[in-house]
Amino acid sequence: MKHFLILLVTVCISLTSFAQSTPKIKDLENKRGELQKQIAQSETLLRSTKKDVGSQLSSLALLTNQIAERRKYINAIEADVRVLENEIASLQRQLRKLEKDLQDRKKKYESSVQYMYKNKSIEEKLMFIFSAKSLSQTYRRMRYVQEYATYQRIQGEEIKKKQEQIRVKQKELEQTRKAKTVLLKEGEQEKIKLENQEKEKKTILSSLQKKQKGLQNEIRQKRKQADKLNAQIDRLIEAEIAKAKKRAEEEARREAAKKKESTGKGTSSTEKSSPTPKKSEPMERYSMDKADRQLSGNFEKNRGLLPMPITGPHLIVSHYGQYAVEGLKNVKLDNKGIDIQGKPGAMARAIFDGEVSAVFQYNGLVGVLVRHGNYISVYCNLSSASVSKGDKVKTKDIIGKIYSDAGRPVLHFQLRKETAKLNPEIWLDK
Repeated sequence: MKHFLILLVTVCISLTSFAQSTPKIKDLENKRGELQKQIAQSETLLRSTKKDVGSQLSSLALLTNQIAERRKYINAIEADVRVLENEIASLQRQLRKLEKDLQDRKKKYESSVQYMYKNKSIEEKLMFIFSAKSLSQTYRRMRYVQEYATYQRIQGEEIKKKQEQIRVKQKELEQTRKAKTVLLKEGEQEKIKLENQEKEKKTILSSLQKKQKGLQNEIRQKRKQADKLNAQIDRLIEAEIAKAKKRAEEEARREAAKKKESTGKGTSSTEKSSPTPKKSEPMERYSMDKADRQLSGNFEKNRGLLPMPITGPHLIVSHYGQYAVEGLKNVKLDNKGIDIQGKPGAMARAIFDGEVSAVFQYNGLVGVLVRHGNYISVYCNLSSASVSKGDKVKTKDIIGKIYSDAGRPVLHFQLRKETAKLNPEIWLDK
């Protein structure tokens, strides 16, 4: 019985090890699959139809981001190869142990067979049993003969099961080695693609360096347009703050009136003395009503989890804040939000539940502001809007169609808390 329990434990451990190894390879494949999908999507966006400065700047941004993605993917492949190498080493150790156990089982079985061969006749067994000096010794010898036969049978079964475990482990080891070989080959192919992309990036940089004057003019023009847009957004947000403050004051007056009614009207003249006037809150801060406070709180809890404000495959081509363009001297960009390029037909969508506080025009294009408590999301560079002022929107509701310039729809997206400008990338689930 003891040997049988040991056998069951050994089999369970072996099967558990096998069950863990196969999902491990699948899990690594799934993780790489997500990175592959991102790279494939960005490749569909990397199509420059013109050779002007603006187009080349967009292509450079796309290419820079895709190179970063591919490097991340190559790093993931190399990390997975190391995981598989460790797995192979572990499997080899397990296989050696199983083979050693099998040899031990075979030796024990061989000894038991030789013993049984020497004492094979029924007469010899009977003589062994009945030559006992007492009845209790006779019983013990009888039990011994029975248990030894059972032990011998279990040894034979253990050998068969151990051989099956070795076969399974060898198959598992072979699959892991094949996965490593495939992964190494894929890694080499990705490195070749990366080298080609870096060469392409150098070509674009070289072309832009030759067009330094045109490049500076393009950036100055974009900066002027951005300043006008941001000034317009600031005015709209200030107006929204004033409305929110008014709503909060009206709510406070209603609550004060209700409180006065509940306490009664029998107050003395001394009690009616006017209270000390409160200092008014600065216009740049919201005075939120109950609904605004609840929505704002829910919004904050979703930091880093908000959906991207664009449908379909996408790539961030301009990041938040001031930064230098890699590879170009004295070329700095300043973005109050982020620019996201999508596929033709891409739509802007709400990142959270809220209310449309403004739909405005600028340079023949459309912008939309959606209020989420004291947070406001801004969607610009739309060819048309699907919402109107005052509309309630839910997360991922369509806001409008993104304008496409030469087949490249780019959404300009901003996020504000009151008047403070936030980095949207920290809030979005990319």
